[in-house]
Amino acid sequence: MTLTTSRAQSALRLPLDLRLTPEQFGLVCAENREAVLELDADGRLIEMTPTGSETGSRNGELFFQLKLYAKRAGGWKAFDSSTGFCLPDGSVFSPDASLLHLDRWQALSPDERRGFAPLCPDLVAELASPSDSGPRGLTALRSKMAAYQTNGARLGWLLIPQEQAVEVWPASGEPERRELVQVLEATSEFPGLQLQLAEIWAG
Repeated sequence: MTLTTSRAQSALRLPLDLRLTPEQFGLVCAENREAVLELDADGRLIEMTPTGSETGSRNGELFFQLKLYAKRAGGWKAFDSSTGFCLPDGSVFSPDASLLHLDRWQALSPDERRGFAPLCPDLVAELASPSDSGPRGLTALRSKMAAYQTNGARLGWLLIPQEQAVEVWPASGEPERRELVQVLEATSEFPGLQLQLAEIWAG
């Protein structure tokens, strides 16, 4: 794996079998700010690729809707795709968009807020890419959704724009696939939260 350092703009080559702790991962990210990275529970680096423009637009709309809900409902904080969370299993993932109850956020120390918050968000949402290959493909994202579920997410949404479908991942149990729905309603833990899917599919 080759990363580009932020200072010298030189290539940093890392062995493929390298395993990092979340603290070491934070140092690597600090020295490679242009890289988009995640950390698997086994300490393996996952190098993400930038999204295409259409996916980026959809992701912006997804975050906008969650941010608007957080502001209107109160009691929530919304996070975009650049935010990493250190999950209880030691992985560090960056959902495309997420919600965290304000009480949980306020319980964190200033240092925990500045770094990768040591918790799993209450709601996580991921957008699948057109291809099933790579870290943004359906296979990899389903693995991430299962990890979110195991680590305490109360609700997960896996959006599949090419099929205009959503997989709804509950706090436990199997996901439910929903197709051709225009409005996606959240569970009762998120009162009043709805996703206007047509606006997200439009890109």
